Amino acid sequence: MSQTVVLGVIGSDAHVVGITILEQAFDAAGFDVINLGVQTSQEEFAEAALEHDAAAVLVSSLYGHAEQDCQGFHETLESADIDATTYIGGNLAVGQDDFEETRATFEALGFDRVFDSETDTEEAVAALTRDLRQQTPETERATISS
Repeated sequence: MSQTVVLGVIGSDAHVVGITILEQAFDAAGFDVINLGVQTSQEEFAEAALEHDAAAVLVSSLYGHAEQDCQGFHETLESADIDATTYIGGNLAVGQDDFEETRATFEALGFDRVFDSETDTEEAVAALTRDLRQQTPETERATISS
């Protein structure tokens, strides 16, 4: 059983290369990938996650203004009754000196995992595979494995 992930670049950011690489990596790992492209609003993420019953929502941002763009993101998902694992990655803050502070900021905003721009795609795929497997009920895992 394939799981659907929605990914896109949030806000006014127009950096497309990163999500294209992520789309290819998650697709190769067996996920159904819905790529929303660049300059994606919070509402567009929520609408796509709802429409495709997404297990995860992956947000990319490279222009350094992700904190501003992600204010209220999880409230937007919750108001659409979306309970998906959420990841964010990229160059998330202008002048990002201490990534642990940046990670703490985005975890406080509700993201399950936060990655910097140096993260290998294999690491992100492995993390999501583990996270979603942990959320799958034992009986469903047994059926999938059979």
